[in-house]
Amino acid sequence: MKTKAAIIYKAGDPDAFRYKNIELRPPGKDELLIKHTAIGVNYLDTYYRSGLYPVDFPVIVGDEGVGIVEQTGKNVTEFNVGDRIAYPASKCGGYAERRLITASEVVPAPSSIPDEIIAASLLRGMTVEYLVQRLYQIKEGDTILVHAAAGGVGLILCQWAKYLGATVIGTVSSEAKADIAEKHGCDHPIIYTEMDFVEELKTFTNGQLVDVVYDGVGKKTFMKSLDCLRPRGLMVSFGNASGKPEPFDVLELAKKGSLFLTRPTLFEYAHKRSELLAGAKSYFELLEKNVIQVRPGKVFKLSEANKAHQYLENRDKIGAPVLIPD
Repeated sequence: MKTKAAIIYKAGDPDAFRYKNIELRPPGKDELLIKHTAIGVNYLDTYYRSGLYPVDFPVIVGDEGVGIVEQTGKNVTEFNVGDRIAYPASKCGGYAERRLITASEVVPAPSSIPDEIIAASLLRGMTVEYLVQRLYQIKEGDTILVHAAAGGVGLILCQWAKYLGATVIGTVSSEAKADIAEKHGCDHPIIYTEMDFVEELKTFTNGQLVDVVYDGVGKKTFMKSLDCLRPRGLMVSFGNASGKPEPFDVLELAKKGSLFLTRPTLFEYAHKRSELLAGAKSYFELLEKNVIQVRPGKVFKLSEANKAHQYLENRDKIGAPVLIPD
């Protein structure tokens, strides 16, 4: 079977994509053939495309999507032809009209949630789930700092943390983004382009600092984020939107108060089938209850994957872009 895909043959800028036909074999015994209805676009995809994260070329990036099952392998019993499914962390293969995927990587998609909402947010939502419920269990009375609070992960993180009882401080780049973050659970947005976020945070917390910093920005915020943590606080560096952090002396963690540091990934926190299903279920339930509200970004055709990456990397838009097969 032939299908269309956006392929990268060599690491580069967004124009590295080539939109071509590829041949798909029948599904293996534990696989599904799915037809995408919507495909998520994430910063992780840009890391593979640019060469920041090593990957074998040629490659079809894309870790997140929604679709309909068209064929099942002979050992698959959990899903049937016609089922609506989604996946949040497949590690490449998503930027295609159709794809093969192992059935254990897929979760049922609730009919109550639109395709574009799931495609724009499932990976982000499940990332937040493990960040606030398993890596660190946010509890009533905690104070946290969320970088890029008006971004795709940030808006979900602010809402979920507020729901769990935390006081949420967030960094944003503009007054408009501060207003959006505040409407989504951020108690105190800091416009980092106009003020020093460390000093503003110290003022807001009366010098008590925060229990956890959630940093998906990376290089530009990493070191100053350590100065925002109370003694024995936790630094969660989960993304590199501004580039990966510079190497640093681990003794800095001791000097700044016996701090904890972790660099987690959703792949590790959804590695077990039970964890994948539970994480998706938790996120979908909060969407259905309107505890978390998601607004997708611009919708692009699959053949416009380059434009979707440009949109994402500009970092001046609200909402994650979505690809729809042509």
